Amino acid sequence: MEFTLYSSSFCEPCMQTRAILAEAKRLVPGATVREIDVAGAPEQAEALQIRNTPTVIISDGAGTEVFRAAGVPTLAQVLVAAAKAL
Repeated sequence: MEFTLYSSSFCEPCMQTRAILAEAKRLVPGATVREIDVAGAPEQAEALQIRNTPTVIISDGAGTEVFRAAGVPTLAQVLVAAAKAL
C-alpha cells in the first residue's frame, strides 16, 4: 500500500499532511509514503487530475486508487482508507 502526497514547496497544508502521513505510516506496517512535487512532475499531476495541493492518493498493493483527498486529510480518514487498501 502506498500513500502518495502531491505537494508544492511553499504549501503550509502540505507540511501538516506530511505529519499525518508519517503517523499513518508508523501505525500501518508495510505502508510506504511517496511525495511528488507537482512543479517537478506537471504531466503526472495533470494526468491524475491533481488540482490542489496537498492531494493525497492511497493505493492498494495492485496500484488501484482507493482514496483521494484534496486538502489536509485527518489521520482517521487515512487509516480507514488504509484498511480498505489491505
